[in-house]
Amino acid sequence: MTFRASVLTLYPDMFPGTLGASLAGRALEQGTWSIEARNIRDFATDRHRSVDDTPAGGGAGMVLRPDVLAAAIDSVADTRPMLALTPRGAPLTQARVRELSAGEGVILLCGRFEGFDERIFEGRPVEEVSIGDYVLSGGELAAMVILDACVRLLPGVMGAASSGEEESFETGLLEYPHYTRPVTWEGRTIPEVLRSGDHARIAAWRHERAVEDTRLRRPDLIERHGGVSQAPPSGARRRDTKAD
Repeated sequence: MTFRASVLTLYPDMFPGTLGASLAGRALEQGTWSIEARNIRDFATDRHRSVDDTPAGGGAGMVLRPDVLAAAIDSVADTRPMLALTPRGAPLTQARVRELSAGEGVILLCGRFEGFDERIFEGRPVEEVSIGDYVLSGGELAAMVILDACVRLLPGVMGAASSGEEESFETGLLEYPHYTRPVTWEGRTIPEVLRSGDHARIAAWRHERAVEDTRLRRPDLIERHGGVSQAPPSGARRRDTKAD
């Protein structure tokens, strides 16, 4: 089943953008997923193709009109979830990304100016999502972030199905640190345990480091998941981890 993405934006030429390169780009060429960018301005009804107006109650900036947004949404609406990219939305999580990637696709609504008329969230089943506590010029880059996060989880995109299982946030922890050759670089040596070939020790070390790094860097994750998330995996990925 092809994962279908529809993006409603004032700047359709921005897509696929970076999504046309690397893993997402190859998957796009192979038909693993598809993307359609529609111009919100095409749904304006006046001769000036107006999509915004001044804020009710006064204030700076302009607000996207609900009638134009609704017409754009209705043109692509189906059973796929609809997400509006806004700093007022719920923080995006890896768990939500996995849910989205397991479905048939997603519809993304990209904001501009001062944002959306609030009535669009009352009149249409649109989920508000934020990718972080900062403000962008528009929702297009945020939409690309969500699509990249989803596409990389589609079957076959990353190669081995286990490639994404031990990454940051999958278990509520940050990922453990990684090393590769050369064994010694500028006097710094790969930890001995990673050169031991002992998969049980390696798994335990990785879990301990994941917990330690999460406590130091993201204590909010520890609190959110009620302490240490999971025990170390019963067996590390079966491959030779011994560095020469």
